[in-house]
Amino acid sequence: MADQNKLAAEVRTEFGKGFARRLRAAGKIPAVIYGHGTEPVHVALPGHETALIVRHANALLELDVEGRAELALVKDVQRDPVRQVIEHIDLLVVKKGEKVAVEVPVTTVGESFSGTIVNLETATLKLEVEATHIPEHVEVSVEGLEDGTVITAGDIALPQGAVLADEPELQILSILTPRATVEDDAAAEGEEAPAAE
Repeated sequence: MADQNKLAAEVRTEFGKGFARRLRAAGKIPAVIYGHGTEPVHVALPGHETALIVRHANALLELDVEGRAELALVKDVQRDPVRQVIEHIDLLVVKKGEKVAVEVPVTTVGESFSGTIVNLETATLKLEVEATHIPEHVEVSVEGLEDGTVITAGDIALPQGAVLADEPELQILSILTPRATVEDDAAAEGEEAPAAE
């Protein structure tokens, strides 16, 4: 795992909105670590480094909790709706080799057939993967796909070791011809018709 995902976490014993506000003012982010039948541990994380890491989906953190190494998956990031400041983070304890259920972003590569557009209907795919091998995204090639083509979750080639946790029939994307293009073509054919007489 990349060194930039290593963070020192300070155990905190004070709680409440006032304390959380003071923590954030000091450049730290309140967080809670839970899972594996352990008692939740409330910690403070370094603000700037943590904010950079959690920009990526399903970030895995290597925490130093007062000398104890802990592997944790970012499960939830609560932000202030206006200022987008991170207010709190939920971290799930994971073990190396353990499988976790995550939602991975879907990205498209290539160009669909000329005049068509890609309609992405599902932005993420639920997968079961090893906690230490979570893919950043799942790629779907749309190269040369024609109008009416539908790609379902079951059609997608998954990264090695990943298992689909969504229904295989779940529609991920479809290829469409925009209405305006269809109408323009029909109008153009209509204008040409009298000339043919």
